[in-house]
Amino acid sequence: MDTLIRLLASIVADSSPLVFAVIGETISEKAGVINLSLDGSLMLAAMVGFAAAYTTGDLTIGFIAAMIVGALVALLVAFAGITLKQDQVAVGFILTLLCTDLSSFLGTPFVRVPGPQVTPSPIPMLSEVPVIGPILFNQNLVTYLSFITIVVAWSFMFKTQQGLMLQGVGERPEAAFARGASVQRLRYLYTLLGGALVGFGGAAFSLSVKLGWSYHHTQGFGWIALAIVIFGGWHPVRAAFGAYLFGALQTLGSNLQSEFTSVPIQLFQVAPFALMILVLLITNNAGLDRLLAYLPRDVARIIDRIIRGRAPVALGTNFQQE
Repeated sequence: MDTLIRLLASIVADSSPLVFAVIGETISEKAGVINLSLDGSLMLAAMVGFAAAYTTGDLTIGFIAAMIVGALVALLVAFAGITLKQDQVAVGFILTLLCTDLSSFLGTPFVRVPGPQVTPSPIPMLSEVPVIGPILFNQNLVTYLSFITIVVAWSFMFKTQQGLMLQGVGERPEAAFARGASVQRLRYLYTLLGGALVGFGGAAFSLSVKLGWSYHHTQGFGWIALAIVIFGGWHPVRAAFGAYLFGALQTLGSNLQSEFTSVPIQLFQVAPFALMILVLLITNNAGLDRLLAYLPRDVARIIDRIIRGRAPVALGTNFQQE
């Protein structure tokens, strides 16, 4: 039992950077902007966050610097897509390559240098609650913030007027504009906010989970974050669940690696990515329809309501604000 509790606690902690990234991208895409630069943006933010924290000796500065980097990259995506009306996918892909190379070039002095890290901060009394306490309340501040981010994102999107307007500019920008919303301004705002959360996730990797900095430190996680947004149906809670699922697959791979020493280590490193793609294929609309056809109608209806997601109608499209 103790082993299982430690395993679950590790999954929750190790998934927190990805939680920030997927919720940040969910916010951007809900506003109608695709930030395809996530893989490079996460990597550059991880490098800058670690470098800033190492240089100043202040973790807070490291996280702020990483958030600024994430917001600036998102700003480039927004400017190219919203103002210049360029293809957002192409711009994001180019920025991914640029940010990846920049992280390698600028991060050379910090490769494998021991640096500061976020320390555990157990919550008194709550951390002592059987089972739940060690899993949820014996973590560090970054993990607690990831919990708060999930709740705040869900509450904002679905329980506030501003959140409904956020969805409006991504679903029906013309209708949102007719109701007095400044569509372009809101798209800029939420793209920057989403980028800042991605940057925070990058710093969380290098200062809380994968400590330190090395070349291609977070490679692949940005693409996984983009896939999880789709898997989560553009819903912050389901997207967070997808991040925890990927974290569980990674943890399972690490544990199996120690059990099957004859299997190449690279297989266990790649397996979580392949399995996540398989889950994405199964849960897309066509795959889900085939899967639900084998289930009783009432059960299928409940599962469909929980899983089914749909991209914002105006995602990636340009809007001419008169």
